[in-house]
Amino acid sequence: MEALLEILEDLHPEVDFETCTTLVDEKIIDSFDIVTIIAEINEEYDVVIPAEEIVPENFNSAKALYDLILRLEDED
Repeated sequence: MEALLEILEDLHPEVDFETCTTLVDEKIIDSFDIVTIIAEINEEYDVVIPAEEIVPENFNSAKALYDLILRLEDED
């Protein structure tokens, strides 16, 4: 989770990613951020996020994103 928080904080240092649960809903992160996040996750965690998993629910919070990463790691 620490590496994920670092990725997110590099994009938006002003956001408290540990408590925010509306990253997409409140347009804190946009589609360009999501593309960057996906690439960074692929590099850091060696998981590929399939297109069907690129939905707001998976990107609204760091916890949701981390849960997605863990789920994808378990599928390997």
